[in-house]
Amino acid sequence: MYHAIVERKIRRAFADINAGRYEGIAAQFAHEHRHAMVGQHALGGQRSCLAATQRWYDRLQRLLPGLHFDIDRVLVRGWPWRTWVVVSWRGSFALPDGSRGSNRGVHEFELAWGRVRALTVHCDTARLAGYLAQLEAAGMAEATAAPITG
Repeated sequence: MYHAIVERKIRRAFADINAGRYEGIAAQFAHEHRHAMVGQHALGGQRSCLAATQRWYDRLQRLLPGLHFDIDRVLVRGWPWRTWVVVSWRGSFALPDGSRGSNRGVHEFELAWGRVRALTVHCDTARLAGYLAQLEAAGMAEATAAPITG
């Protein structure tokens, strides 16, 4: 039963992003946490405070408008004090020329008592860097900004 509740909560968070409701995402993280995205690009790097994690989600929304995740699989293991979740997904988002960009990846979560203690996002970073270069060429300087850390 516990694993089913965790899966519903995770799917709800992805549904919130799909609907453009980013404001409550960072609030799901524990005060002390690690939020990371693999790669050397504007969305890469690691954050450990809620303010930096919120800034990252704000940037994600600006850089990848209309971001939509299709969830392929959610795996949940562990107990309430230490739960591991892996989400396999396909994502798409709007590009300035009206076309859609896409990527595939996984989110690795570690939860404790319902709060996210760690999240690492893995995707095709070369593909993402290519899209970010397109955004920069279209006038979005933030697309090649330094990663948000803190």
